[in-house]
Amino acid sequence: AVMTVVVIFEFYAGATLSKGLNRGIGTILGGGLGCLAAAFAQDVGGIGNSIVVGISVFISGAAATYMRLVPRIKKRYEYGTMIFILTFNLVVVSGLRAGEVMQLARERLTTIVMGFVICIFISLLVFPIWAGDELHDSLTSKFEHLARSIEGCLEEYFKVDTEKENRPGFSLSSCMSVLHSKAKDESLANLARW
Repeated sequence: AVMTVVVIFEFYAGATLSKGLNRGIGTILGGGLGCLAAAFAQDVGGIGNSIVVGISVFISGAAATYMRLVPRIKKRYEYGTMIFILTFNLVVVSGLRAGEVMQLARERLTTIVMGFVICIFISLLVFPIWAGDELHDSLTSKFEHLARSIEGCLEEYFKVDTEKENRPGFSLSSCMSVLHSKAKDESLANLARW
């Protein structure tokens, strides 16, 4: 539960919710499929048990890793696929020790739920910080930077010698900061959806 809090607690409320849901879904899917694979491996028995475990770990790891490359999944569910791989491997490999599979899956899910509830309580009820507000402030400042840059360009072009009213003039660095802010704004927009 403590590790769940450490891992999913984020600065923005939407990011905490996103990581918590991704962790929960990844754990449920990984644990469920891991239990099925472990049960199938136990039914095979003998040396086939280890072979089935190895093949299932390889296939699930490869499939989940390649799913992480899909841009739509990478943007919103990359953390969930990583947790899926981790939980699936943990459950299947511990399935080699018969009888502990269901108890391990239950304990892992319970601790994740406890950590998730703590994080959601803190980030949504105690002092929420919303990514949408930060995105709004960021876009407003970018429009101001662009307006100053355009004003500065026009003043330089027309060589207008009017008094400047405590305004910073043309600034190439502010224009470049606007151009290089796409990744941050996309991240904030994704978190604002949550």
